[in-house]
Amino acid sequence: MAWHGMLSCRIYLPGRVRHCVLESVKTNNPISRPLLAFFIASTLSRLGNNLAALAIPWFVLTTTSSATNTALSVAVGTVPVILTGIFGGTIVDRVGYRQSSIVSDIASGISTLLIPTLHFTVGIEFWQLLVLVFAGALLDSPGVSARRSLFPDLVAQTGITLDRANALDAMTGRIASLIGAPLAAILIAIIGAPSLLLLTTAGFAISALLFGVFIPAPLESSADRSAKGIRGYLAEIREGFNFMTGDQVLFWVFLSFSVGSLIAEPLYAVILQVYVNEKYGSAENLGFILAGLAVGSLVGNAIYTALSGRLPRRDIIIGGFGIRALAFTVFVFVPSWWIIAAAIFIGAVALEPVNPLYHTIMQERIPAGMRGRIYGFSNAIQMTTFPIGIVIYDFLLDNQGLSTTLVIFVIANLLVPLSMILNPYLRQLGPAASSTSRLA
Repeated sequence: MAWHGMLSCRIYLPGRVRHCVLESVKTNNPISRPLLAFFIASTLSRLGNNLAALAIPWFVLTTTSSATNTALSVAVGTVPVILTGIFGGTIVDRVGYRQSSIVSDIASGISTLLIPTLHFTVGIEFWQLLVLVFAGALLDSPGVSARRSLFPDLVAQTGITLDRANALDAMTGRIASLIGAPLAAILIAIIGAPSLLLLTTAGFAISALLFGVFIPAPLESSADRSAKGIRGYLAEIREGFNFMTGDQVLFWVFLSFSVGSLIAEPLYAVILQVYVNEKYGSAENLGFILAGLAVGSLVGNAIYTALSGRLPRRDIIIGGFGIRALAFTVFVFVPSWWIIAAAIFIGAVALEPVNPLYHTIMQERIPAGMRGRIYGFSNAIQMTTFPIGIVIYDFLLDNQGLSTTLVIFVIANLLVPLSMILNPYLRQLGPAASSTSRLA
């Protein structure tokens, strides 16, 4: 017998936010049609973004023959994500999660469609392309926040837990990421970048249609709309920020994950390329090592999907970061490339369960009408930490060399799980999740 979400509400912040809790009652649906539509729509949207992320820079490079213009097109697509992450979450909470998701897909589809349409007809200037890339990214981030915010209410209508549902969602995201780059490369070779951009718009359109037809109006109340004008808008942004910093468990989980991303993720974008080039001198070895990362992520996600709710949350988080940090230490000893690939695989298997668990913790602790803001802040910080980490490691590689940079990298990553062990607030994460879908 499965479970279905029953809505009950209470006031979480006096006079400001109505916090609705979805409690469990029996139903015969192990997974609902709206949640299945959500998974399909999210996969198509993510795949479309991944295809466009490769097709647009390639289009710029082949039409302008300028590496600078290519880099600028990528940067222009990043800046709005940070801005709308901070300031767009309040709009998502006010407009509604379902509506924001639909608008986001439509905006992404139109902005992407206009690039090849102009190219094939009257021609497109580079500045026009930058405007379209900026416009598409401007609403993409709120769409991500909106889908994350809507997700727990859909899960509550099914027979699976938040932990397992988030693991399945993470799995679809990993699959979209894995097939996105090679699929884009193949399609660019066959039909060209402009035609590929035309094709990606179909994915956005189908995603918007699925949300419009199969996703019901949200059960939770949205943010308080009584505060009008710019002052009310800024007050809601401040309210979301105060909530995030005021919940010590949520704040320290968020901070720990952000720091972990800052010091670890640039390995794959910067350090690994330099390391493989200097020590092995073969791009094929880099490909095998990155394959270990991809396979490890899928395996780790599959394991967590099967075992979710059975292991203490604090142990999953500390164990994930700790095992990955220990796996990184093999870099210092310069072993054979296959040992590096194995270490990356083990680290990915251990860390991958941390990602869906992070979303479960957020969904359980954030009031329904404030999810857009908190997820917006989270997305903005994540987008900021990655380039900062790249700049830091670029500087270290240029000034200290690879060996010293690796030692700093390993020590910094070992300090992350150690700080988590010593953090008293993370002890409040509690044991394994309960077997029912409940937003607390």
